[in-house]
Amino acid sequence: MFRSIRISDYMTTNLITISSDADLLSAVDRLIEHGISGMPVMDAGKLVGMVSEHDCLSGILKGTYQGEVGGRVSEVMSRTVDTLRNDTDVVEAAETFMRLGRRRLPVVDAQGSLVGQISRCDILRAVRAYEIPEHA
Repeated sequence: MFRSIRISDYMTTNLITISSDADLLSAVDRLIEHGISGMPVMDAGKLVGMVSEHDCLSGILKGTYQGEVGGRVSEVMSRTVDTLRNDTDVVEAAETFMRLGRRRLPVVDAQGSLVGQISRCDILRAVRAYEIPEHA
């Protein structure tokens, strides 16, 4: 049953993104403002990375040790981006989350264009949306 549920029905499509040349502190501001823990990095309409709270903290600590806090998103972002296709079922998505240990993954279409993002919580919502009968 769960293999028939597609992540496209549960993914977030109104994404908060940032460019790789953005200031690191503006990335921090965006994460705080929107209450998110990470976001896709986009340049010229293409997905080029992901930046997370962890990446930002790492960059800030590095800057603190060097005497100047700041820098660019490109200096701290993850450039290797694991993605899921929008036609992926929730079982395969759950297996991917378990294998990779990620909290969120960008979702792309057949052409590789970013169309959304899915989180572990979204997968749980998808599973929970189907009534699971209790034993009498």
